[in-house]
Amino acid sequence: MNQPAPQIPRVVVGVDGSPGSETALRWALAHAPAQGASVQAVTAWQYPDMYGYSWGYLPSVPDGGNFSAAAEKALVETVARVTAETGSNAEVTTRVIEGHPAQVLRDAARGAHLLVVGTRGHGSFAGVLLGSVSQHCVQHAPCPVVVVPQDAASAASAAQ
Repeated sequence: MNQPAPQIPRVVVGVDGSPGSETALRWALAHAPAQGASVQAVTAWQYPDMYGYSWGYLPSVPDGGNFSAAAEKALVETVARVTAETGSNAEVTTRVIEGHPAQVLRDAARGAHLLVVGTRGHGSFAGVLLGSVSQHCVQHAPCPVVVVPQDAASAASAAQ
């Protein structure tokens, strides 16, 4: 009797190029190997609200208007840089999906072991509040969610 090969646990991390998302990626890269998990870095992209000719306005667009390719390039570069900085040996894949970030991350987390997101990174009182995407993920994700505060990286460095 043939049994399917066991699936490697997957840790999904939202990456949008912000310092907070890079901190979340660092956290995922540090913790996934201990769980025997791979890391899937996910970026969401959307057309700008004002994109188009109907208003006589056309913003500058990356790569001749290929938002998906621009998002993929930015994601791959960010993952490569952060992985090199951390020296992580985690298996990492990337995925770029069109849609609202909260919805994209919720959908990408189906079947995942864990979803990791950053915070908005605002200072003072606003810093204790979750951003709308991380709040949505905490409330609606189909798996456990870790919200990594942006200052987690400096706290970890100070502890070493």
